[in-house]
Amino acid sequence: MSSRKRALCSFLSLAALLASFSARAQTAETDVDVELVLAVDASRSMEPFEQKIQRDGYIAAFRRKEVIDAIREGVHGRVAITYVEWAGSTVQRTIVPWTLIDSTESAERLAAALGQPIPSTQSRTSISGAIDYSSTLFDNNGFKGMRKVIDISGDGANNNGRPVAEAREEAVAKGITVNGLPLMTRGDFYSDWAVADLDIYYSNCVIGGPGAFMIPVNSWDQFPEAVRRKLVLELAGKETLPTILIAQNRPEYDCLSGERIWQRRMQDWESR
Repeated sequence: MSSRKRALCSFLSLAALLASFSARAQTAETDVDVELVLAVDASRSMEPFEQKIQRDGYIAAFRRKEVIDAIREGVHGRVAITYVEWAGSTVQRTIVPWTLIDSTESAERLAAALGQPIPSTQSRTSISGAIDYSSTLFDNNGFKGMRKVIDISGDGANNNGRPVAEAREEAVAKGITVNGLPLMTRGDFYSDWAVADLDIYYSNCVIGGPGAFMIPVNSWDQFPEAVRRKLVLELAGKETLPTILIAQNRPEYDCLSGERIWQRRMQDWESR
């Protein structure tokens, strides 16, 4: 083989090797301790001031030393987080896309991103739609987590879209844990639409997967601390929380209670 051909072969081999490295680099995933979807209720039952309390609670949490320490003390010392707001079965908005958090500075950037204007609320409550949408966000997101978690916060039961238990079970089958933050803060105006004991509803119908838990919020002044404690547990799994309920074997429970209430109220409205 001539020197020119040898040089050409060497060049082509090098080009192929570099292309291979480039392709692997483009498809490489960053290892993180957890991939976390924060899925937050933005349905019409959430008043503007309640929406602001939610956002401010997460903003404050990501500026807390305990949360940063929980992230830094993980195996990889970093997590990936995205923040989603949801309402009806077709209404989900990604407010902050997947963001790598590995320092006080990156956590501050996430907190600042949550300070953007709050969109208007939308009708209906589809926890199943929130779970289904959130489940797709793990696909090709550039991260490889030791755990995948969806955190659902909301002030009502599922009343739109497919049954929430179906969505939960499909997510769990994919290796995703679903945690909950039931907001038991609704006023008298919405009492006719609410299920009794929303925390029990969440325990039976919403949360699931390895180590799944929920933290009920009974008043809005509890919300910032509940968010902080929940994030510490989700991001590091090291804090013992006496107020949480862990998902266990579920007794017989009507996970369609939210749909039944909606149907009954609509029938009452139409009969007037």
